[in-house]
Amino acid sequence: MTLPVFAAVLLAAVMHAGWNAIIKTGLSKQTSMFLLSVGHGLIGLAVAVTHPLPDREVWFWILGSGLIHMAYQLFLAYAYEQGDLSRVYPIARGAAPMAVLVVSVLFLADPLSRGELAGVLVLGFGIALMARGIFSNGESRRLLPFALGSAAATAGYTLADGLGARASGAPLAYVGWLMIASAVFYTPAVIALRGRGVLVASRRAWVLGMVAAAGSFGAYAIAVWAMTVAPIALVGALRETSILSALALGWAVFGERIDRGKLMAATLIVTGVVLTRF
Repeated sequence: MTLPVFAAVLLAAVMHAGWNAIIKTGLSKQTSMFLLSVGHGLIGLAVAVTHPLPDREVWFWILGSGLIHMAYQLFLAYAYEQGDLSRVYPIARGAAPMAVLVVSVLFLADPLSRGELAGVLVLGFGIALMARGIFSNGESRRLLPFALGSAAATAGYTLADGLGARASGAPLAYVGWLMIASAVFYTPAVIALRGRGVLVASRRAWVLGMVAAAGSFGAYAIAVWAMTVAPIALVGALRETSILSALALGWAVFGERIDRGKLMAATLIVTGVVLTRF
């Protein structure tokens, strides 16, 4: 992985943590996620109309990943209803790199050096340690199945979009159509689960939703592009450095407690990032 790609993925990680913090601020997490989805669809449409239609074989990846993204958004919003940003976010992201790594090594052609492999494993261990605090600090365990569901979806769409973007040859156009598909799938799903009241939001909520959508779209467009020029498992793992940003935002914005376990986990995450670079 080259230095520009490495830096771009780290920037995308910070942006990812930022839009998650915006979702967490909303009174209704599913409403905030719906607004994010609408923003995704609008930005995706603006991108899609400036590019040729994807080839037939690419639509399989777009529609499949759109469904996975729908599940990811539902699980993540439910998890944020149950726990802190600095706890939910690490759990939601934690299992994904390990799943992507296993699949990439077993079924894909992406080579990983020993240093990169060690970095992914250390990074995953740090994330797992970050998530362990749910049991020792008396936090709501109801967030766990939702966060793990989000992690499984993250692994799924990381692999699907890495392969889909490579097949398309146009990462930005791919992400545009993907976000349209995700919005189309998410809207009826959230209405079915929460009713039409989930669609009602204030002007401030709409503004924040559009800001979150722009940050989310930009972050994911960078990540998908990176997966076309670097190993998918490595890009997926580096994106998890967003946990450091989420930790800082949880403390600074929401006043969340940062204990020794979280700090130790953060140290392991940084070590993992260094190893993946060298």
